[in-house]
Amino acid sequence: MADELDLLRNANPVPTDGPHYGDGPLDGRAEQHLARLMRGGTPRRGRGRMWALAAAVVVALVSALMLSGRTTAPAVAAPRPLVVRADTTPVTLDTLAARAQARADGSPALRKGTHVQSWSLGMSDDEPPVTLPEERLVRWHADDSHTEVVVATDPRHPGRPVLTGEGEVVDDGHVLSRRTYPPSWSDAPPQSPPPRDPGRLRAYLSEAAYSRTDLSTGELLDAVAVLLDTWTLGDRESAALARLLADAGDLRPAGEVTDRLGRRGLAYVHDRNGTREMLIMDPATGAVLGLETTFTRAQPEYGVKAGDVMAYRAWMR
Repeated sequence: MADELDLLRNANPVPTDGPHYGDGPLDGRAEQHLARLMRGGTPRRGRGRMWALAAAVVVALVSALMLSGRTTAPAVAAPRPLVVRADTTPVTLDTLAARAQARADGSPALRKGTHVQSWSLGMSDDEPPVTLPEERLVRWHADDSHTEVVVATDPRHPGRPVLTGEGEVVDDGHVLSRRTYPPSWSDAPPQSPPPRDPGRLRAYLSEAAYSRTDLSTGELLDAVAVLLDTWTLGDRESAALARLLADAGDLRPAGEVTDRLGRRGLAYVHDRNGTREMLIMDPATGAVLGLETTFTRAQPEYGVKAGDVMAYRAWMR
């Protein structure tokens, strides 16, 4: 297991001395496309290069294990799904959105950049699942340059943050990449600041998702993940997002959970395409804390059972 983990950590699909794709290293948006690809979704026109990059990550990781001859087990054990506490009363999203709006006073403020832990299951037709737990920190600077640090987190201590807000490794973790990007600026979502009005925010997320039609609830959740992989929302933006999610109408309140960072949250679930997505939100501010996707149907050809975790993300401030 330890040898396999070391091999996986060294299997960087985008080495600094290797050939560079036009879009650069796989970013948060590409990871969301990768998750949709693994669900069996169909890429929209104009996304071919990004989808190819996303698929290349899984291929690179699987190939690394195949070449080593070690293909009897996944490199990192799959996490257990989050469990909703049976003794809690579900809170409707409408109630949570109203609560968030009443509390919003501009503190904390919107900040570009993100701090997120993630885990995802890469599947192959003839090999065991491949997993890669990681923590990503992106910080933007006054001159519009930004730094990104990606760390493979220690599977013995899932959910424990290992990066400080300045990108220093403070706990067990293997640095996969540490890059500084030159100044850049865009007025297109998700690089432009998100609006605080729910209606305008929906249009913003549609544009971020390259959609010319109204987003389904599942697509909306994908777009939310793209947003939160780019921005750390302030309380007013979080309140607008909570109202938008409440108006979507397809997220069912499930009760209270404790997320992988030990935070208390309210869970809201949505079923689609053989998976269940659980959105975890702060019960006081309505901020999105995390998103977990689990299988609702077994897929024996990939070695997964109903209830297995497919992916999760936990966003930090």
